[in-house]
Amino acid sequence: QVQLVESGGGLVQAGGSLRLSCAASGRTFSSYTLGWFRQAPGKEREFVATVSWSSGRTYYGDSVKGRFTISRDNAKNMVYLQLNSLKPEYTAIYYCAARRRGSFGYTDPSYDYWGQGTQVTVSS
Repeated sequence: QVQLVESGGGLVQAGGSLRLSCAASGRTFSSYTLGWFRQAPGKEREFVATVSWSSGRTYYGDSVKGRFTISRDNAKNMVYLQLNSLKPEYTAIYYCAARRRGSFGYTDPSYDYWGQGTQVTVSS
């Protein structure tokens, strides 16, 4: 059973940075892609970024390009999301997700496993 556990969220001032972590377990992830989504209050969940476990290739949502960086550490079974130049509108619950295919996915139904999320709050 795949388990994804996020950590690293918290309260940060606008312009600050955070690094979110996702600990993945329960499978060999060589054929998977891992992604990050976020859900702000009153809004639908939104794609943020994704990374291929095997190649390390990445893809980002338009709203975070140049601000966020996704990466993975295969040896530790960890996926990270570095959040820079944070804005109050980035306040949301950030979710880690895993997809049982090597191609990128950009929508909720594309992913097979989800973590519980970690809260990021950006104050103005």
